[in-house]
Amino acid sequence: MAETVIQVEQLSKLYRLGTIGTGSLRQDLQRWWNMSVLRREDPFFQLQGTETAAAHNQFLWALQDVSFEVEQGHALGIIGSNGSGKSTLLKIISRIVKPTKGTVRGKGKISSLLEVGTGFHHELTGRENIYISGYTLGMDKQEIRSKFDEIVAFSGIEKFIDTPVKRYSSGMYVRLAFAVAAHLEPDILIVDEVLAVGDADFQQKCLGKMQKVSQSDGRTIIFVSHSMQAINNLCDKAVWLNKGIMKESGRASDVINKYVANIQKLNIKQVWDNPETAPGNNYVRFKRVELIPHKNNSEDPLDIRTPLTIQFEFWNLSDSIVLSSGLILNSYKGECIFDIPAPDVRCHKGIVSGECHIPGNFLNDGSYYISITIVKDKAVGIYNFEECLSFEIEDYRPDLNWYGKWKGVVRPNFPFVLTPSKSFVDETYNV
Repeated sequence: MAETVIQVEQLSKLYRLGTIGTGSLRQDLQRWWNMSVLRREDPFFQLQGTETAAAHNQFLWALQDVSFEVEQGHALGIIGSNGSGKSTLLKIISRIVKPTKGTVRGKGKISSLLEVGTGFHHELTGRENIYISGYTLGMDKQEIRSKFDEIVAFSGIEKFIDTPVKRYSSGMYVRLAFAVAAHLEPDILIVDEVLAVGDADFQQKCLGKMQKVSQSDGRTIIFVSHSMQAINNLCDKAVWLNKGIMKESGRASDVINKYVANIQKLNIKQVWDNPETAPGNNYVRFKRVELIPHKNNSEDPLDIRTPLTIQFEFWNLSDSIVLSSGLILNSYKGECIFDIPAPDVRCHKGIVSGECHIPGNFLNDGSYYISITIVKDKAVGIYNFEECLSFEIEDYRPDLNWYGKWKGVVRPNFPFVLTPSKSFVDETYNV
């Protein structure tokens, strides 16, 4: 059984809004003496009565009674909307912020990457900044020197390593900052939402490095991200925070599904009557988008057996233009299920219609959204209607006693049979 390296018990953090200090120099000094020297509770900031004060916007509970454990070699993802307390939790675990109540127990060396480019100085070269940032993040000189070539190769900016970073592009700056952090060797690595920047290839490179560190080297990772795909790929467990309260914890895929189902907006039809206010631009304006499920009974759930039709109409505002369209289906985990193009057609000013059919027994259960792109002259994208439709498909599996999550982004019902050999059956039963 793996050893527990982080234990969080009844962790809470309360902030007082609008006031810094007590408002009195004498009381500030008394507060410092009690807390820093005598190690007593804050005499001017007690929990009693904070419920009433919070109701009047005087206090804010950033975290309330959060408890979980992380075992060695595991990666824990923390998800939630903005303002849910994710960064506060990381700062408390990193010993940057003290909790109002509760305890955090950790075993081993902790390094935190809460901001891209920690320790960087714009006037110094990339080479010098590798050493400074490495010191700041907890590496010693010998360790940085032994990993220097590997860090530079990982960043991919070898030609510019002796150039001052003030001349770097934002992408080069981010690459070098990530490269230093990716080669830390703590027992516990805490990473905030820093992978939201940088290009997609480098983000994947960093995730791969973190995955190797966790699975091969046995280090523990706590990772905050708004990318459900990144959490799902990297983490085996997850915690969902909502306004400082822990809503769910457990296997990452299960927690992500519950979080996505909670935040997704079920939207299967949108109609606009006025082209001036409809979504679009000077080329096209959308008139209608609709998802039509084909069910025998309107009360039946939308499940994996249900065929779907996507219909849309838009006003074409240009005369004699060659248009085509693409229909993109994504899961809320960030996976692209398909991207279907429609044939080109020459259009005059007026209404253009589109339609696409998705057969039943094709999609797996889960939450999905549809985006529609309009392209002119086979190459130039003129409008992308992001997440214009969203829906959820329920599971259905008759005569089956296994209830685990069905793998895969699609779930087609292809012909697939087993045919036993008669002679083999006879021989088997005659033995």
